[in-house]
Amino acid sequence: MPELRADWLTQTFVHWAYPPALIQPLLPRGLTVDTYDGSAWVSLTPFVMAGVRPPGSPAALPPFAETNLRTYVRGPDGGQGLWFLSIEVASPVMLAARAVGVPYHVGRLELARRDGVVAYSGARRGSGPRYRLSVRPGEAIRPSRRDVWLTSRWRAFTRRLGALWETPVEHAPWPLREARLDALSETVTLVAGLPPPVTEPVVHFSDGVRNVRLGFSHPVRRRGRALHHVAPDG
Repeated sequence: MPELRADWLTQTFVHWAYPPALIQPLLPRGLTVDTYDGSAWVSLTPFVMAGVRPPGSPAALPPFAETNLRTYVRGPDGGQGLWFLSIEVASPVMLAARAVGVPYHVGRLELARRDGVVAYSGARRGSGPRYRLSVRPGEAIRPSRRDVWLTSRWRAFTRRLGALWETPVEHAPWPLREARLDALSETVTLVAGLPPPVTEPVVHFSDGVRNVRLGFSHPVRRRGRALHHVAPDG
């Protein structure tokens, strides 16, 4: 199955609830917003990509920081997945994934740990979005149903050549810890087309998962045929 292997480490999840009607217009045709207790959710997830081994590569790339802004969706078959509103990354190598519709943007991303605080910051090249985030990880938790819903998705959708594509993902369950948000400022949601969050976020921290396996992307199929879009990409 694997097209790419990696470790996702030192990951923080900041989740905000939104009205579903604000999220649906940001999705491509073929995807519908997924909800939990009547709310759509958007998550800011900074982390470290380590051990990234592209297909056919004899060696792994050096570790680098990445930050995703994602929301939760259902595909044409009703199955759950992720749609990335933006992905900030410190490694220009990852821009190659834009060829398959992954919305990577290169910027300056940093991560530091000191006195029990994990601090992340990032700024896209040019006049793009910026963020600063500091959390204090706590004790391990037994994930609730909502915790699992917010952190565990096994496919991601992209848009390419007028069609909807999906990428399968496999990894062990996230080992989650409670986390206290010390500081947060961001314009990532605004640049993605969302109003500023007004709800208190749900925050998780994870030391990470290893041996993540991403399969080959392929067109989404419905009733045995590829689902194509007539609307232009936007």
